[in-house]
Amino acid sequence: LMEKQKLKAVYGMLSEKQLRRYYQEAFRVKEPTAHHLLRLLECRLDVIVYKLGFASTIFGAHQLVAHGHIHVNGKKVDRRSFQVQPGMIISVREKSKNMKAVKQSLELNRTVPEYLSCDTAKMSGQLMALPDAEQISFPLEINVPVVCEFLAHTT
Repeated sequence: LMEKQKLKAVYGMLSEKQLRRYYQEAFRVKEPTAHHLLRLLECRLDVIVYKLGFASTIFGAHQLVAHGHIHVNGKKVDRRSFQVQPGMIISVREKSKNMKAVKQSLELNRTVPEYLSCDTAKMSGQLMALPDAEQISFPLEINVPVVCEFLAHTT
């Protein structure tokens, strides 16, 4: 239960319903459930926006997406759970590029994961490939297989 709570917190306080839906989707795939669950969570639009450095916190990324400041392939997307696919281009809306919060976040110069490419001058980025479990880092240690086991027994 503690591992599940940590995982939900890292991804911006996912609801129980969302986490269970992601688990069920990951369970249907032939690859290890824990790896696919991480991949699904990591490819959410709000997480990609945060990892690209457009927001200083995951909650800031939620807000940018929900308020329509983010475009995917040139179209506004305001669903934070939107699943980004490899090749999709994520950008800050033209009118939003002067926002103080976005500029301050980009000045932090956080390292962008290797499965993403970021052009800070254009305030855009791209998911180059689906991330492997080894490429995903957390601010605290989380045992994802234990989370999957817990979800399997409570579903």
